[in-house]
Amino acid sequence: MRGSVVICFLLIAALATSTAAQTDKGAYYKALASDEEKTIDKVLASLEAEKATPRVNAYKGVLTMKKAGFVKGVGGKLKTFKKGVHLLEEQIKGNPANTEFRFLRLTIQEHAPGILKYNNELHEDKQAIVSGYSRLDADLREVISDYAKDSKVLKESDLK
Repeated sequence: MRGSVVICFLLIAALATSTAAQTDKGAYYKALASDEEKTIDKVLASLEAEKATPRVNAYKGVLTMKKAGFVKGVGGKLKTFKKGVHLLEEQIKGNPANTEFRFLRLTIQEHAPGILKYNNELHEDKQAIVSGYSRLDADLREVISDYAKDSKVLKESDLK
């Protein structure tokens, strides 16, 4: 009896964790689309509390790069941006076929100021997104499709 209670508890905990991870993914993309420092800080703090995984580190990297826009002073902005670049690039290096990571990098490259020279992989990332798009889950396909509506690099027609 006690063993079945423990197993039942573990199953509930596993379900709650997987649901929380989905919620965090949604919260992450909302924060990425947001222009509110408070929203970005809140999601970054929740990511810091999570177990480090390639996805969590990629999300932290991108949000850290976005956070750089709120940092005072050019030196602080650059340092924060580079910290985010390092986190994301490490995840892409370790998972080069991960379409989501390529999408994350494309979004930053497309909007980063030219002076940062963080735009050398736009074409390569676009191709990775186009070729991997059909294998993504429906929620992520929707996020990418919505992004493509306003993107100068990635077009909705590329995804069909």
